[in-house]
Amino acid sequence: MIAKEGVMSIYMGVDAAVTRQMSYGTARLGLHRTFSDILTKMNDGNPISFLQKTLSGMSSGAIAVCIGTPVDVALVRLQADSMAPIEQRQNYKNVFDTLIRTSTEEGVGALYKGLVPNILRGMAMNVGMLACYDQAKETAAVLLGDPMTNGQPLLTTKLLSSATAGFTAALFSLPFDLMKSRLMNQRVDPKTGKMPYSGIVDCATQILKKEGPKGFYSGFSAYYGRCAPHAMIILLSTEYITEAYRNMMYNSK
Repeated sequence: MIAKEGVMSIYMGVDAAVTRQMSYGTARLGLHRTFSDILTKMNDGNPISFLQKTLSGMSSGAIAVCIGTPVDVALVRLQADSMAPIEQRQNYKNVFDTLIRTSTEEGVGALYKGLVPNILRGMAMNVGMLACYDQAKETAAVLLGDPMTNGQPLLTTKLLSSATAGFTAALFSLPFDLMKSRLMNQRVDPKTGKMPYSGIVDCATQILKKEGPKGFYSGFSAYYGRCAPHAMIILLSTEYITEAYRNMMYNSK
């Protein structure tokens, strides 16, 4: 890609990716922490169970996806357009151009293509990344003898738990991410006049028949290579930002 289209080709859709994180990303993180804090208070301040963490991750992920799906559609189309043959490209300019053209040419409903698999992917991602991180942090603290002073884990605990969360996030979410991308990017077949997939069940069925169970994990190494560093950076950053905010608030009182 770099040789044929230049360095900027590998950053195609970066504006959509940033916009997606500003909407979907912040919503899922903020909602999960809010729900978890509410459940902790209801549990008299004691650590909540993994089931409760899972429910918090699933609900916050589902809500966040409903907020960020239009931008996710734009991101998928921008990236797919850059890899399509020149004569088949839509030549989207940026995330806003993609959103406007998609809604104008195909209707507003097109911005929510793949919503169901995207919700499932968001739920799986949040459970794998956030719920598993919270659980792994408690387990790692015991294994490493971390006293968790004032509820704050040591760096080694954070690194081990965030690395675990990066793997589980990729493992849980890739099948749904694969189906979401195919449904979001599908177009009417000029020969049949129909969409390649009628829905998530049809998409899953076709993948299973044509590619086998392994088809759901096609490209896992590349997906993990994207998810793991992203998850670790997000989780570690969130820990330090939250800690700094709490210290600032407590010191100001």
